[in-house]
Amino acid sequence: MTLQEALLVAVRGLRANRLRSALTILGIMIGVAAVIVLVSLGNGTSAKLNEQIESLGTNLVGVFQSRGNVSQNGRSQPLTDKDVKALQNAGASPRLLSVTPVKQGSAVLEVNNKSWRTSIAGSSTDYLSAFHRKLAAGRFYTDAEIRTSERVVVLSKDPVKKLFGGNNTSALGQQIRIGRQVFEVVGVLADNGQADDLAVMPITAARNYLIGGGGDDEVDTIVVEATSQDTVPATMAKVDRVLMTQHRITDPEQKDFEVRSNLELLEQFTKQSGIFTLFLTTIAAISLLVGGIGIMNIMLVTVTERTREIGIRKAIGARRKAILKQFLIESTVLAGLGGLVGVVVGVGVSLFAGALGPSALGDFPPPVLSPMSVLVAFAVSLAIGLFFGAYPANRAASLRPIEALRYE
Repeated sequence: MTLQEALLVAVRGLRANRLRSALTILGIMIGVAAVIVLVSLGNGTSAKLNEQIESLGTNLVGVFQSRGNVSQNGRSQPLTDKDVKALQNAGASPRLLSVTPVKQGSAVLEVNNKSWRTSIAGSSTDYLSAFHRKLAAGRFYTDAEIRTSERVVVLSKDPVKKLFGGNNTSALGQQIRIGRQVFEVVGVLADNGQADDLAVMPITAARNYLIGGGGDDEVDTIVVEATSQDTVPATMAKVDRVLMTQHRITDPEQKDFEVRSNLELLEQFTKQSGIFTLFLTTIAAISLLVGGIGIMNIMLVTVTERTREIGIRKAIGARRKAILKQFLIESTVLAGLGGLVGVVVGVGVSLFAGALGPSALGDFPPPVLSPMSVLVAFAVSLAIGLFFGAYPANRAASLRPIEALRYE
């Protein structure tokens, strides 16, 4: 029997038991579609996380106060303006594009009988470039306003929405109370989907009026901007050396500060999202396994029903190899049809959900279809047909002609 004849016999067998064949195909279809959709969801989640981290800047290095270690003198030294100056004067090799101090806190903003608690960030004029932010309206504060501790503030999207109905133009020039002081709104930050609940002001104003009580030269974070993503490791090493010298620390194990980069965070999220996608794929693969068991069950029933047919074919000269090939082809056709329908459903669902866009899906990231997952899922469905059809096919090929002809 040729391959074409075997395929025709397989198709006739499927058509003779349409309901049973349809149910078997359904099991494989669900498994294949689940693999494609869940891998797409995992890819979408990974892409969203990577986009958010990259929007912060993969060339940024952050310096934070260590919570556990102390220096050799037994005291944990805070980060101060002297550390910022030391980094700014560190020279080249590698060059630091900017060194930005940040003093953080929170406060209640009040205007026109409306109030809103938000995060406060006191910083330098390098804040916009260091954090990859842009202005939606107005201006940013100046170096002169930092020197004179001017009470000016730049708001992000959420405070403007709560206090001014989301109207950026209405917010500009308004006098708002922050804590016990009155500040003028001079600018509005463009939203970036993350740090949108924020009020940025000169670091001197934050220290003198809101955080630290004045006369405080401490900073919570120092953001260092490397020249590129490739120079981040060298920049981190340089920041480490400068601050260890500044804090008079000789043993790296006793550092009272931490140096981290967004690039490290991106690598961690990429690894975690890969594990997440693998976990989802494994769950979906269970559906394929169940579908494969269904194929084995159906093929065993088919072998039993066609025992006399097998006996007749063997009696007139059909070899064991021909019988084996026949039933393997039938199980593979079942799995292949299920896989093909599953691919259509999985790809259709993924493309439809992706076409809806973030506005329709809310906070859930749109799926990102992976062509490789489609090919692998379909190939696995064919492999399942061969694997789970092997035992029924071997059982059919092993039947003795006389015993098969006597079967009723």
